Amino acid sequence: MMDNDRGKPPDWAPADGGDAFAVSIRRGVAGGHDGLSLDKPSPDSRSGSLRAPNLTPNDYVRGVLEKDRGVLARTITLIESNAPRHQAAAREVLNALLPHAGKSLRVGITGVPGAGKSTLIETLGLYLIEQGHRVAVLAVDPSSSVTRGSILGDKTRMEKLSRRPECFIRPSPSGGTLGGVARKSRENILVCEAAGFDVILVETVGVGQSEITVRSMVDFFLLLMIAGAGDELQGIKKGVVEIADALVVNKADGDNLARAQAARSEYALALKYLTPATPGWQPRASTVSALTGSGVPEIWKMVEEFAELTRNSGEFSHRRRHQAEQWVFALIEEHLKNTFFRDPRIQAAIPEIHRRIDKGEILPTAAAEHLLDLFASEPEIRE
Repeated sequence: MMDNDRGKPPDWAPADGGDAFAVSIRRGVAGGHDGLSLDKPSPDSRSGSLRAPNLTPNDYVRGVLEKDRGVLARTITLIESNAPRHQAAAREVLNALLPHAGKSLRVGITGVPGAGKSTLIETLGLYLIEQGHRVAVLAVDPSSSVTRGSILGDKTRMEKLSRRPECFIRPSPSGGTLGGVARKSRENILVCEAAGFDVILVETVGVGQSEITVRSMVDFFLLLMIAGAGDELQGIKKGVVEIADALVVNKADGDNLARAQAARSEYALALKYLTPATPGWQPRASTVSALTGSGVPEIWKMVEEFAELTRNSGEFSHRRRHQAEQWVFALIEEHLKNTFFRDPRIQAAIPEIHRRIDKGEILPTAAAEHLLDLFASEPEIRE
């Protein structure tokens, strides 16, 4: 139920006065799991078959450019696959889609757990659709450190948004990646842009200072906070705050409105003493109610002002080029890491390293040096 003093939400707000815990299960798309019905019959769907046939790289490219949801979902699945043959096909698809990408506005949204990121994204996404935009949401779901699995339940929290044909929601597991960003998030952004989505919203896990990772792939970085959860000064500490372009206090409604406004004032004062993350742009603090939609239009207006200012100054294109360079070295680091752990000599030596560490026979630093020396040595040539 909605408090009377919160007022009636606009049509694009997710609050509908119904049961907050009601969940409807929708049948997935054949060949993918974006949870939405197809805009048109997919060329890869077979009536009565749960398994779609294989697609060629040209099929993937054509389907994405034709805005086929099923093929778009399968393309992202292909990109996220670790199988070598899938990775080779993914590179071919990405190279073909690259000329059609880069025309969106990329917004990263992060915040402490419970700040209401998913609710805000749904409210913002519905508002943007009403303004004529096509929205893609890349929601990163935290992976379990025990099972390595992820619930991928973001779309159950964005039920209204997931029904809109102008929106595509893709939850992906973080897989333990630093910053809570899926390993293939950059590639997924390019694919969604090639499919005609002009606003990309990236929701991250929200793991504190490691969120610098998302900054390396978006244009505008929004940090979502809540009031009344403890010492507000804790949120002002340097780290994720100093790389944010805006700091928004959520749940500014009902009895919490006064606390949210007070928190916003504290954050606004603190932001004046931090070096802006984007040259020429002074980070701002504002309030929003993801429940009623109050403050959402103002957030998007701020994002548009940011885009116009940075495009006119050249900072927008400069940041995109710098991000491309960062991407190169991130790929190198990933390749080196994979090559190291796939080396048969390393795989054979690790159990003994574990045993010696457990027994206290070797320091971790010495163990690391041993493995690195082994990796760097010439492999034995057997007759």
